[in-house]
Amino acid sequence: MARHRLTHAVSGIAILALSACGGGRTPPNLEPVSRGDAYQAQYRDLVEPADPNAVLVSERMNASKCRPYAGSSGAGSKLGRYLPQALRGELLSRGDLLDLRLPEDETFTGEFVVSRDGMLKLPYLAPIPAQGRSAAQVAADIRQALVSGGFYDAEPEISLLLIDFAPARVAVNGAVFEERPVDIGGVQGDQVDQRRQAALGASTEGRNISVALRSAGGVRPDADLSAVRITRGGNNYIVDLRGAVDGRPFDDVMLLTGDEVFVPSRQCFQDDLMKPSPVSPPGISLYLSNLTQPAAGNAPSAIGQTVREVPYGTRYIQAVIDANCVGGARATSADRSAALFSRNPVTEVSAVIERPIEKLRKRADRDDYDPYLLPGDAIACYDSGVTNVIELGKVLGLFGVITLLD
Repeated sequence: MARHRLTHAVSGIAILALSACGGGRTPPNLEPVSRGDAYQAQYRDLVEPADPNAVLVSERMNASKCRPYAGSSGAGSKLGRYLPQALRGELLSRGDLLDLRLPEDETFTGEFVVSRDGMLKLPYLAPIPAQGRSAAQVAADIRQALVSGGFYDAEPEISLLLIDFAPARVAVNGAVFEERPVDIGGVQGDQVDQRRQAALGASTEGRNISVALRSAGGVRPDADLSAVRITRGGNNYIVDLRGAVDGRPFDDVMLLTGDEVFVPSRQCFQDDLMKPSPVSPPGISLYLSNLTQPAAGNAPSAIGQTVREVPYGTRYIQAVIDANCVGGARATSADRSAALFSRNPVTEVSAVIERPIEKLRKRADRDDYDPYLLPGDAIACYDSGVTNVIELGKVLGLFGVITLLD
């Protein structure tokens, strides 16, 4: 009786396993992936082109949905290098450390910090505005205050130099991957250069707008870099940051605590933004699952961790190879497939894109169906039908042994 029940169990397992060999139903997507109207046209289905010469059209499909550049009349034009005075040079922010020296005057000579309200507060003098101003401008006000306060008959020679820039907290929103306040600038204790710290006239690149954008996850592929808005003290300023990805000079504005950065969107996927740059994501943490043969799991497949760091601009097939899903015995590996799990960062709608690996490898127009990876994407590899049959044989063989032993 036990053998009879076991035989029925083996039969049931065989039916389930054979049905699994045929593959599961392709998961439907809410986004119109099949027509190429999703976030990337590269997501669309692997259909044979009606015209064999009609290849490599994904980039044009993506560009056809782009809004005009908000900061100019066309992609080739630029706003120019002019910046308003409020954004120029190295400007003071609260928390900055200053060194003030007056010859033979111990009362006003010393180190001072720009206070939380943006003022520089010296002994016996009224607070002097410092936030958003240069050290030279603040020094001029100090000289006038010393005369008007009766401490000097004529404006004295003074030295006001920066010793250290404080970190700045700025808000970043719009077409970036992580809309949030970010803290930029400052130097970690183990990275302090003692000689530079001891020298006067400090400088920093850590409070630049490029640092803020990367700290907020980097700009998205739909970003309009021609008209990035900086709000400072209630006033809006527009800067053109396209040079950051084009290899041209751009105004990497120094930000202050309280600034707000907004990146508008062109409402389209721009292939030319998918490359490493000072404003792009620093890299992509890619989640991987590789359960293909001959390996029994991630570790034997040379995946020590299920999360890998890959450069920004990496494509789907590169990640699949990185996950060790390509190659091996052709008889058992040629029909593997892989699935890309992604999310539209504009609509926040998820999509699952499954690709037969060998079909993608053989196509001359593979770039049309080879999506770029985005932060947070995941890759899963699936075995070929032959491998599934082999696994089924192992299961049936195991139960056959159990039946004989019963």
